[in-house]
Amino acid sequence: MPLWGTRSSARAAAEGSAGGGGGDGARTSSGRGGGAAVIRSLLPTRRRLRLDPSAKLFFPYEPGKQVRSAVRIKNISKSHVAFKFQTTAPKSCFMRPPGGILAPGESIIATVFKFVEHPENNEKPLDQKCKVKFKIVSLKVKGPMEYVPELFDEQKDQVTVEQILRVVFLDAEGQSPQMDKLKRQLAEAEAALEARKKPPEDTGPRIVGEGLVIDEWKERRERYLARQQIEGVDSV
Repeated sequence: MPLWGTRSSARAAAEGSAGGGGGDGARTSSGRGGGAAVIRSLLPTRRRLRLDPSAKLFFPYEPGKQVRSAVRIKNISKSHVAFKFQTTAPKSCFMRPPGGILAPGESIIATVFKFVEHPENNEKPLDQKCKVKFKIVSLKVKGPMEYVPELFDEQKDQVTVEQILRVVFLDAEGQSPQMDKLKRQLAEAEAALEARKKPPEDTGPRIVGEGLVIDEWKERRERYLARQQIEGVDSV
């Protein structure tokens, strides 16, 4: 899957030449608008999401196996934001979740799965270069809604490339701060997944009818008294 690029310098240069050429007589409002477009294109894009890790995906190096990485995604904007993963190798990599919608201040840990190929040409295991890249794009949405990937197709002009993440392999048997952090994030992601699978606990009292709260002890006592009455009638 080809990666999206940012605004090209060629387009910015074309807009700049349209705004600045033609002498004094051509310096119209449209020219000033072209110059403003160039300035906006040179300004850094305001990020909606904060990623941790910010620019890399760390994977344990285990050739011939499917391994996992993790990245924390937090919405640092003041509006709801939809995000989506993309990769250059969709057949060997996938993400869970592949996308979603985050409320302001909300964060999740996404798990990334990748199959590790065996090294070629006698390369050292950790020195082999991985050409696979991942990209996270974002889109501002109007309040909470159900996530569908088509959101990004319908509003292509509003999509922002948050970050392109490159793959870094770690020694699966060694100890490093990156490996320790990866293990913690994966454990947190698994715990969150299991929590979502469980049905919500009913901690409050059961309500029957319009606001009638039935105490369980009272309910059991009423059943017991009713049973006693039936047994008394049968004995008579």
